[in-house]
Amino acid sequence: MKTKDIMARLQAKYPGENEYLQAVQEVLESIEDVYNQHPEFEKAKIVERMVEPDRIFTFRVTWVDDKGEVQTNTGYRVQFNSAIGPYKGGLRFHRMVTPSMLKFLGFEQTFKNALTTLPMGGAKGGSDFDPKGKTDEEIMRFCQAFMLELWQCIGPDQDIPAGDVGVGGREIGYLYGMYKKLAREYNTGVLTGKGATWGGSILRPEATGFGALYFTENLLHHAGKDIKGCRVAVSGFGNVAWGASIKALELGAKVVAISGPDGVCEIPEGITKEMIDYMLVMRASNRDRVEDMATRFPDKAFFTPGKKAWSVKCDIALPCAFQNELAEEDAKQLKENGCWCCCEVSNMGCQPGAIHFFQHNGILFAPGKAVNAGGVATSGLEMTQNAEHISWSGKEVDEKLHFIMRSIHEQCVKFGTQPDGSVDYVKGANIAGFMKVAQAMLEQGTV
Repeated sequence: MKTKDIMARLQAKYPGENEYLQAVQEVLESIEDVYNQHPEFEKAKIVERMVEPDRIFTFRVTWVDDKGEVQTNTGYRVQFNSAIGPYKGGLRFHRMVTPSMLKFLGFEQTFKNALTTLPMGGAKGGSDFDPKGKTDEEIMRFCQAFMLELWQCIGPDQDIPAGDVGVGGREIGYLYGMYKKLAREYNTGVLTGKGATWGGSILRPEATGFGALYFTENLLHHAGKDIKGCRVAVSGFGNVAWGASIKALELGAKVVAISGPDGVCEIPEGITKEMIDYMLVMRASNRDRVEDMATRFPDKAFFTPGKKAWSVKCDIALPCAFQNELAEEDAKQLKENGCWCCCEVSNMGCQPGAIHFFQHNGILFAPGKAVNAGGVATSGLEMTQNAEHISWSGKEVDEKLHFIMRSIHEQCVKFGTQPDGSVDYVKGANIAGFMKVAQAMLEQGTV
């Protein structure tokens, strides 16, 4: 396999699908040496098959807003790879959603799910619907119209969607309510991220952020460092940033910045529990303004418009918002501000230039497919509870999440340790995930 040859074919076939092409190139560059040690993979054309999704569903979503006007959006579901289990991946509602974005996310999800130790394939879906400024009633009507098109493509042993950007517990509730009406069965296993009283798992809302901090803790311990007392900068203020802030505070770190599209809130003395609770209010408002935190807590948080979280002095950077949110110039600014660790919590949150800068300037770095796998791992645990018609305690779920994140870190170290003893977490995560999926594809034949 030659990465440049495969990328040339994909670029000619899918011009302009930049996120997807970026994700594929990063993985192929990491696995090329290992792949070429396995002629059986080359004979079966594993990579050529793996980089293409199994199928993509595209559909029109028509709904009526509060003014009685008909609105039309486009919905998608990308079922990428089911070699090790049923398709599993979130739904994203955001005006920037495109097939390229969802293909990149589904491709990443395939390896992320493989890392969790659970039997789950990779998928992603969503719509260019923008929840910002919409009422609860409008969001409900959109979710119902979306599920009207999707419901026959999903199932507990077929494809299990979850939440993502723009899709939280409220949206999952509306989606499941419509699914139940259409399917005429109370099958809680068809969606994850559900409410606690109707099949949801304790700790699922917090799981992505919690798992990210557990991974970060393992990474720091391996490097001989401690998270206690560290200054942490977090981008975003949605569900992932919320969970990460909770656990960072519990572990003794100090969250000194959160950000939004409008700018950054610096919190010199560190975020408090009351402020973390207010992040949920900010998210539910659909205003998408981090300035609201400074308005609510004027003596503790200070808003600067147009700036990112990376403008604040910190030890650890946690991108928690969106793909490619951290550019090379941001990485340089972080180093100038004293940052020595970046754990990518959002999917592909760092641009390639930023990753290369971190890796060549002594800054610890780990990729999203490893760091943020706690969310989908806990979704997998939710699926298990649904299948067995039981509910585990928070302690049981947390113990399993600890184990999974520790296992993911161990896999990264196993496959990413370099001759000088350092760990290339990008390479380690990619190789570990790839080898599991590739072997499964090989053993199942050319399908």
